[in-house]
Amino acid sequence: MAVKIKLKRLGKIRSPHYRIVVADSRTRRDGRAIEEIGLYHPVQNPSRIEVDTERAQYWLGVGAQPTEPVLAILKLTGDWQKHKGLPAPAPLLVAEPKAARPLFEALGGETEGKGEAITQKKKAEKKDEASAESASTEA
Repeated sequence: MAVKIKLKRLGKIRSPHYRIVVADSRTRRDGRAIEEIGLYHPVQNPSRIEVDTERAQYWLGVGAQPTEPVLAILKLTGDWQKHKGLPAPAPLLVAEPKAARPLFEALGGETEGKGEAITQKKKAEKKDEASAESASTEA
C-alpha cells in the first residue's frame, strides 16, 4: 500500500481551507484519511501553516511520499530539510496581533459641528444651477 501526504480541501467556494493528511494513495482527495498532521489556510494574510513536526517526521521516515503542494509546505516549515539532513530555512512570518482602533476623541477629534452635514443636498444644487442659467439667458 502506497501512503501519501496530501491536502484535504474544506471550506466554501472562494475560501478554501486545507488539512494536511496522511492517506492511502488510492483514496479520493477529500476521502478517508489515516491521520491529520496539519493545517493550511492560504486565504489568511499571512497564510496560516501548522504542521505536527513529530508526526510528519515519522511518516516521512516510514516512507510516505508528499504531493507537490505538501512538499512546498514542508519545505517552508523546515520539516523536509530536517528529514533530508539539510540546513533549516529562514523562520516563517508570524502575523502581528491587531490592535484595537483608537477612539476618534482620543486622537484629538473635536466634538463641534456634529449636527448637520457639511455638503448641500443635490436638489438644492440643481435649483441653483437652473437659476444661474436663467439669469445668464436674461442678461
